[in-house]
Amino acid sequence: MTKLLYQEDSYLKEALGVIMDIQDRSIVLDQTIFHPRTGGLECDHGYIISNGKTYRVINVSIDKSSQKVIHELDSCEGLSPGSIVKQVLDWDRRYRMMKLHTSAHIISAIMYNKFNALATGGNITPEYAYSDFNLSIYEKTIFENVIEEANRVVKSGLEVKIYWLPREEALSIPGAVKLASRLPPELPVLRIVEIPGVDIQVDGGPHVKNTAEIGEIILVKTENKGKFKKRIYFTIK
Repeated sequence: MTKLLYQEDSYLKEALGVIMDIQDRSIVLDQTIFHPRTGGLECDHGYIISNGKTYRVINVSIDKSSQKVIHELDSCEGLSPGSIVKQVLDWDRRYRMMKLHTSAHIISAIMYNKFNALATGGNITPEYAYSDFNLSIYEKTIFENVIEEANRVVKSGLEVKIYWLPREEALSIPGAVKLASRLPPELPVLRIVEIPGVDIQVDGGPHVKNTAEIGEIILVKTENKGKFKKRIYFTIK
């Protein structure tokens, strides 16, 4: 099981790691700052440095059965198991996704509190994000008002708290899971992301420390994807 350093500190830009395994062009490290493609977030990019040579990290995924994070590189030539390597994150890419991820939590909290709507899907890239909700009605003004309210939260400069709770206690919190059809992974302790007075969710991804870091959430467009599937696209500036 790879230790997920980004869950403890989303602002880590560099860290050391030991190569545990190599397969083709991919390596498994004992610990990682790279967030894999999971939970609706695109994966992190960056570099692995070893013996003066730089390897580009082009894809990151997680083996759900072993909980090992797999880093696909442009080459593994010269690398070997047991070697200590330096991890360097593409910080600009990560930081934008952190801002969009926290924005998505704020939006989903407002949708849940105002319309009892749960998220049915979504995706976050460095450029933009979208979220789907099981809402029956489709009116663009609903999402315009949600974004307006979300920006009030952003401008309030609220702390984003990260902590862990036993699984049963975490899942007993009303609204801690805002996904319509998916429960958190079967882990005895779950990671909680809380924006006091706004939102509390079980979540494993990177977030900003304060909502003010987001800047401003911009509504890009909305789509009616079906009877109970309304989509909102948004970005930040």
